[in-house]
Amino acid sequence: MINDTERINEINENLRLIEKKDSLTFGTDAYLLSAYLKARQSSVGVELGCGSGVVSLLALTKKKCRHVYGIEVQEEIAEVARRNSKLNSLDDKFTVISRDLREIKASDIGGEADVVFSNPPYMRADSGKLNINEQKNISRHEIFGEINDFCACAKRLLKHGGDFYVVYRPDRMAELIFALKSNNLEPKRLTFIHKDTDTPPSLLLISAKLGGKSGMTTSAPVYIYKKGTNEYTEEYSKIYESCTFGGENEK
Repeated sequence: MINDTERINEINENLRLIEKKDSLTFGTDAYLLSAYLKARQSSVGVELGCGSGVVSLLALTKKKCRHVYGIEVQEEIAEVARRNSKLNSLDDKFTVISRDLREIKASDIGGEADVVFSNPPYMRADSGKLNINEQKNISRHEIFGEINDFCACAKRLLKHGGDFYVVYRPDRMAELIFALKSNNLEPKRLTFIHKDTDTPPSLLLISAKLGGKSGMTTSAPVYIYKKGTNEYTEEYSKIYESCTFGGENEK
């Protein structure tokens, strides 16, 4: 099932996840993205840059989508996602396509999607220290697409009124919102994630609607830890246990 370069981790919702030891592993940002998705059991979803497939598998397990297409440019990582779908008996609901998202069209997934979601690379191709591991560089840096490319792909894939969910870095929020609006994706809900009450936000979650009317709600911030401790806040514990956010209704 696995080789010497891999390991199997047991994560939320009783999922088992094959991961490359020298690649990026399942983290808070991926789980929060899966929790932020609004449940629509009959929907077809697409994950842009699906990596090991964990967000898609969580979405399927929590019945937030009936089928998900995962787009992953790295064939070796795409194959891990396929194996993870089989390991968790979800291969009939999760289709992994190894392609550059800048080339993907709705016809590649059999028609328009109801929802698209992504945990895109946070760093520009020319910023930060490059890692000697190419897979990590591609996952962290905008080598195969900038944020506008992700938004443009979501626009091509979504049906009118469909939703796009993104987890991103607050210091690049202006670029994200500009890219969304440039692609007719109207921001509808924004939530900042903080380590605790003493720290600035380290992540943001945003949902946008293709062709939506103007108007965005900013949710109360989410604090992961109680101040000065490693203990989860009650609010984050509920998100972690249920894989949902409170107040999910979106206009």
